[in-house]
Amino acid sequence: MDASMPRTHRVTGALVGAAVGNALGAPFTGAPPRGFSARFPAPARGVHTEMCGGGPLGLDPGGTTDDVEQTLLLATSLVEHRGLADVAADDTSPAGTAAGGTAPESTAPGSSALLHTVPTALFAARQGPDATADLTRRVAERLGGDAAVAAECVLFAGLLRAAFDGADPASAVPGALELLPAGQRDHWRTALDAGDPPADGAPVLARALWALHGGAPVADALRRAVDLGGDTAGVAAVTGALAGAVHGVVGIPMRWTSVVHGRVPGAADKDWWLADLYKLAAGLDGDRIPAFERPLEMGPGPEEVVEGLWASDLDGARGSSPDFAVISLCRTGTRFAHAVQRFAHLVDDDSNTEIDVVLADVLDDIAALRAEGRPVLVHCYAGQSRTGLVLRAWLRRTAGMSVEQATDAVLETWPYLSTDNDSFTAALERMG
Repeated sequence: MDASMPRTHRVTGALVGAAVGNALGAPFTGAPPRGFSARFPAPARGVHTEMCGGGPLGLDPGGTTDDVEQTLLLATSLVEHRGLADVAADDTSPAGTAAGGTAPESTAPGSSALLHTVPTALFAARQGPDATADLTRRVAERLGGDAAVAAECVLFAGLLRAAFDGADPASAVPGALELLPAGQRDHWRTALDAGDPPADGAPVLARALWALHGGAPVADALRRAVDLGGDTAGVAAVTGALAGAVHGVVGIPMRWTSVVHGRVPGAADKDWWLADLYKLAAGLDGDRIPAFERPLEMGPGPEEVVEGLWASDLDGARGSSPDFAVISLCRTGTRFAHAVQRFAHLVDDDSNTEIDVVLADVLDDIAALRAEGRPVLVHCYAGQSRTGLVLRAWLRRTAGMSVEQATDAVLETWPYLSTDNDSFTAALERMG
């Protein structure tokens, strides 16, 4: 992946990756090894994906467990209080409220503590390794973790912090070990080298590092994590956080990020979705996402540009037929009423360092949805630049057109196409 990837992609990827891993692994809790690959031997990109729900916890597709609820409550407290003020294990704190959460329990205590480490690492990372380790240790201890759990959390936070700066988590292990008391280092050095595959009873962090497999793509790392069996929700959550920090949120398949969700007890039972995770990750990292502004009036579309592939602007897509499978290339404010809506991370400037990965993900999903007979509607805010990128890329892939030919073909039925973004044109050229 590109070393110039924006930090926001990595910190958002850690929080989103943790939730995605939890939701992906939860239905396989207690399953024997390779249960995930037995059910999904190949990527499932159509209407029904690997976010299958069910299993012993009875979650709906994309649903998360109580550990994610607790993590979001902790994260919210850190953002609102700019520190640890309201984080304590009592009945009125976020952690205490979450202990009586509505979602099913799925993981061992160590897994829960590691998942709670994600927001502490996000919040303290800019303050340096010692501050990150200190906050992580204090949160782990306040939430009932023993010395071993606290040490594993400190190691995990150190690896996340390294990944935020563009480093490989596996290569950062020696530095993270230095954050532990001297008497604990040899034990954890050995514990993290747990074999191939990890031995039974290996620490969650050791299993996650094995699943990352030298920088494997997020989808591959999560498949390996869930295929280990056992505490699949916990191991996949930790793996997802690390893989998301390495590859960024843009590296997590949109068919998974678009459906991951949950409820937060004590917050008017708020439903949260992908956009809420984006906002929370930005707050933890000391930033904020500008308020969403809805278009003032209905614009163009929907219009069929090529057979089975339609185009629109934001409001045209929002009001379109529910029969469409919608590919959203911009922020939408709220989710649509459509049964299938997927969100791709694209910005209409030259900051899309992983644009080839995102574009391939979008095109693969369009192909799968079209193969199932679904009409697909692609849109961005104005229906011009990002929408035009995907329409032309589709023609490049399916009809073998040059960039110029694809541009002319799209303009015949979609005159709103904009070709001003040079980075989009470069991405189209690379497809050749």
